[in-house]
Amino acid sequence: MKIITRDIPPRSAWALEQAGVHPLLARLYAARGVLSRAELDDGLALLLPPDTLRGTREAAVLLADAIRDDKRLCVVADYDCDGATACAVAIRGLRLLGAKHATYLVPDRVTDGYGLTPPIAQRVADSGADMLITVDNGIASVDGVAAAKARGLSVLVTDHHLPGTELPAADVMVNPNQPGCDFESKSIAGVGVMFYVLLALRSELRNRGVFDKTQQPKLDTLLPLVALGTVADVVRLDANNRRLVAQGLRRIRAGAMPAGVAALFKAAGRNVAIATTFDFGFALGPRINAAGRLADMTLGIECLLTDDAGRADELARMLDGINRERRDIEGGMRDQALRLAESMFDDTRQPPAAISVFGADFHEGVVGIVASRIKERFHRPTFVFAASAADGKEHELKGSGRSIPGFHLRDALDLVAKRHPGVLLRFGGHAMAAGCTVARDQFPVFEKALAQVAQEWLDAATLTRRLDTDGPLAPEYLRVDLVDTLHREVWGQGFAPPTFSEEVEVVSQRLVGEKHLALKLRHQGKPVDGIWFGHTEPLPPRVVIAYRLDADEWQGVRRVRFLVEGAEV
Repeated sequence: MKIITRDIPPRSAWALEQAGVHPLLARLYAARGVLSRAELDDGLALLLPPDTLRGTREAAVLLADAIRDDKRLCVVADYDCDGATACAVAIRGLRLLGAKHATYLVPDRVTDGYGLTPPIAQRVADSGADMLITVDNGIASVDGVAAAKARGLSVLVTDHHLPGTELPAADVMVNPNQPGCDFESKSIAGVGVMFYVLLALRSELRNRGVFDKTQQPKLDTLLPLVALGTVADVVRLDANNRRLVAQGLRRIRAGAMPAGVAALFKAAGRNVAIATTFDFGFALGPRINAAGRLADMTLGIECLLTDDAGRADELARMLDGINRERRDIEGGMRDQALRLAESMFDDTRQPPAAISVFGADFHEGVVGIVASRIKERFHRPTFVFAASAADGKEHELKGSGRSIPGFHLRDALDLVAKRHPGVLLRFGGHAMAAGCTVARDQFPVFEKALAQVAQEWLDAATLTRRLDTDGPLAPEYLRVDLVDTLHREVWGQGFAPPTFSEEVEVVSQRLVGEKHLALKLRHQGKPVDGIWFGHTEPLPPRVVIAYRLDADEWQGVRRVRFLVEGAEV
């Protein structure tokens, strides 16, 4: 591992500090490209205008007409947290804006696969719906949209994924990544796209005289769900996404949130009064995702839709139990996948440029998480495959991949498909995460083909794990109140949480729980505790570490603690 200190533009840091930003935060923000205090303003008025997102005006007219004509609307969701929150935002928002018949359908990961397929379009038509609305999917569903149109449904696609070479023939498409869209926030999540559609719909209804600004429904009640889905989907937190997340966090901390969100905080043992992006990404998000991985995402969506606190608690406890089961399954799969990956190392004990593993007893709902763990361990683009559990599809392998900076996973799959026609039955995704389906007997071809692309695209520097940090931390900042200040800010993908680095003295070290390294350190002459989760190898007496700040409580006293992220040894 190579620990790198981010550049901190001195003029930007000085300007922020002069504008009243805390000196430590000024340094951190400047290192992340913030030039002025105005960029830190999270006011709703500064959100990008809805009409700059291509398709929102047309979507608003389509939906306003449907509401006027009392049409039946059916939302087709995705089975991850972004899809679940987008569905809840759609249903809640449409009902707030006057839709009397708004229902949803969520595909089953195993039997339906991803996206709007012709069989799902048939089920929507059979339900009596007049309009089909996709959330967090649909941009690649050419056949599914065609099937829906053939059955007389009008179709609105809302998505944020990258389009393929052919676009579906929907009535309207809203996607910042579709050709011709100039929306600045290309990283907006699926739930954010749906929220923008609702903002445009409210504006259209206001123009039609349905209500005025004083009487219009308050869509800001949906922001806790928008914030949760945005962080859980690990999209880049550009300025617009940070504003959406900050607004959602503000409402949650004030106790203003759907009953299901409050219940999920309770089930996870997290405190809503000090809610953070960490809670979204590592506590609430995984519990919702677990339903789509192992059971039925309907449980997650219902939890987010109910206004009954008792029902919300019941559903949140169920989701918590499913998540515990997911962790158990993941542990066994991870160990087996690590052994498979290590068997691919060359004579120098180096992994190949890309890793693809398949286990006959792997669970397809957990392959993405395991791929992420393998990628983190070896710093290589990684795909993990499981046999499809769908009837008649036993010969197919379902794979989920995670990548490293510098390797666009979906583009790599596209190149594999062109070089080896027929190997990939289906594929899609983003730069850092993607999915695909291959025939079981074609897995060796895929494995070699992906490794070949990685070998061509990646050099030694890219294949070396690097950890970007904010450099040394002045000892006067080792204060619990500053830890709390840092935790309240919006951090995440593309706007990394503060990580510091410097040489420390290791006074003592011991294993706790057989898999974590507990440390007594001396930082610039001052003692401080530290812990390195998931690490068991001892450290030398003096070592350069990268660490995040945390506050540990013991016998009612809170103290600063270092969470070690890596070390140069």
